[in-house]
Amino acid sequence: MSSKVSILGLKLPTDPRWVDLAAISLEEILTDHAFCEQKAATSAISLIQRYPDRTRLVDELAPIVTEEWGHFRQVLAEMKKRGFALGKQRKDLYVNELMIFQQKGGAPDVVLLDRLLQFALIEARSAERFRLLSEGLEDAYLREFYRKFMISEAGHYRLFIDLANEYIPEERVRQRWTEWLAFEAEMIAKLPVRGDRMH
Repeated sequence: MSSKVSILGLKLPTDPRWVDLAAISLEEILTDHAFCEQKAATSAISLIQRYPDRTRLVDELAPIVTEEWGHFRQVLAEMKKRGFALGKQRKDLYVNELMIFQQKGGAPDVVLLDRLLQFALIEARSAERFRLLSEGLEDAYLREFYRKFMISEAGHYRLFIDLANEYIPEERVRQRWTEWLAFEAEMIAKLPVRGDRMH
């Protein structure tokens, strides 16, 4: 498992109990997944709105908005097929903690870098969790369902890193990425293992 985690750069793998808990809380995990996809789409929109002068960022993220919203609709359809109803959006402790670490002030490039790396980290952790679902669920259809999401999220992770390198010196990107990974590993170690949350 560690070799697969290192591909995404993550320093601490998800607790193996998580996938078993998620399987028990399938309606809740699908609801949380749906809202994660919705937030991914709105996050991409917010970046485009804030940085309309960054041509590659706009060009690359415009289709991501469509893709993430499509994912939201796919999860909704899967829930409907199973007789599940979309529940209320839950507080995302994982993302809230990441936002605390994000630099809010300073030079514009500093702020841009942290936003891109934060999104890269969320995509990397999501890809890792989707991989666990694609390998650990008993339902063969859902295993394939989540394998496709895993591939997509891994690509998004790579895109956010590439965009950071487009606009920020690569050495600075590497340095700050290392800081983000260390922070995220410490945070994951402290968060409770919950099967009703994607993160």
